[in-house]
Amino acid sequence: QVQLVESGGGLVQAGGSLRLSCAASGSIFSINAMGWYRQAPGQQREWVAVISSGDSTNYANSVRGRFTVSRDNAKNTVYLDMNSLKPEDTAVYYCNADVRVASTRPITRYWGQGTQVTVSS
Repeated sequence: QVQLVESGGGLVQAGGSLRLSCAASGSIFSINAMGWYRQAPGQQREWVAVISSGDSTNYANSVRGRFTVSRDNAKNTVYLDMNSLKPEDTAVYYCNADVRVASTRPITRYWGQGTQVTVSS
């Protein structure tokens, strides 16, 4: 079993910064891509950012230039540095990881429990 535990959410004023962390643990053989999604109240979950096992990154247009995704493979952890935050960034943020639990097993996507980010105007 694989668990993803997120931390770092909270309340911040517009223009401020936050750093989210997401640590994967459990029976892990390898991790491919890791990333972040978010879900605002009454809206569908939307993709935010992704980082490959080779550290290639991509971002949603709404966050490009303000958010940075990174990872520490030794710690099986992915980060999301959020700068110049806006009230419209308010959402529950979810991390995910594409994990192989053994060399012969298929890749499975696991999700964190979500962490609340609230940006006040």
